[in-house]
Amino acid sequence: MKIAVLGAGAWGTALALNLSAKHAVSLWSRNAAHLAELADERANRRYLPDFPFPDSLRLAAAFDAALEGAELALVVTPTAGLRLTLREIAARVPTLPVIWACKGFEAGSACLPHQVADEELAAATPRGILSGPSFAREVAQGLPTALTLASSDPDFARVTATRLHSARLRVYSSTDVVGVETGGAVKNVMAIAAGISDGLGYGHNARAALITRGLAEITRLGEALGGHPETFMGLTGMGDLILTCTGDLSRNRTVGLKLAQGKALADVLAELGHVAEGVNTAAEVQRLAQRMQVDMPITNAVCRVLFDGLPPGKAVEALLNREPKAEAPYF
Repeated sequence: MKIAVLGAGAWGTALALNLSAKHAVSLWSRNAAHLAELADERANRRYLPDFPFPDSLRLAAAFDAALEGAELALVVTPTAGLRLTLREIAARVPTLPVIWACKGFEAGSACLPHQVADEELAAATPRGILSGPSFAREVAQGLPTALTLASSDPDFARVTATRLHSARLRVYSSTDVVGVETGGAVKNVMAIAAGISDGLGYGHNARAALITRGLAEITRLGEALGGHPETFMGLTGMGDLILTCTGDLSRNRTVGLKLAQGKALADVLAELGHVAEGVNTAAEVQRLAQRMQVDMPITNAVCRVLFDGLPPGKAVEALLNREPKAEAPYF
């Protein structure tokens, strides 16, 4: 299959490297200077410096060249770049099947990615979301990974998942687009909270509590949005949450760790050098939860640290001092 991977950050590059072992892959970046670096180095020195590009991986200098002959567009931009990229695809090849691999809510609109796609793509355009517990470095390395491809069209989800599937990149299909996207978005907020807890030295017990209660928050919001409760017990819910809250490669957990050290958010993001989707997502999730009257105390605490200047230790104290109550079931 001919695949156009649109976005050459760490995740886009990792997917392009992995998929190029089985498919004809073109990799494109909106940043012309960055694309020139990729062509000169035949590696992404900025994001994944230890993984040289195979000869089979083609770099597309122009958007039209990336889409030429493609059977599938895989959009791997940050959530902020999704709308423009989908719009450009629709203007050129309106019938081209599209999958996106970004996680978050669109800033300002609080739209999930599929809602952005519904606004920008023709109704008949096959589309879906690829998500799950996956660090870019490990996918580029070819280590075993399992992902979920969700689409409202069950045939498209099943057929495309089968075509992308390999022994080291297992791809499952789902029709719960809302659940898959909500889990992938909100887990980044919980990872910031877990990083803060770890950075303050609160230990493994506290981290386990945060993950568990974080899953409860994700499930409450996801169900309110129309997601299926069982989805949050799977790869794109529990699986992605555990990975992002515990793994040292997690960008959002790193944000929490550095905030716990007393660093300012702007400095943390500058040091990170990558997009940490949880920062923008936290604000959108909080507004959405308030509008839908969904209780999300961990999200609220993270927002107070990120945007109101509350010291991380005070935010954790406020969570710990909440009134005791019965543990609500997930579903």
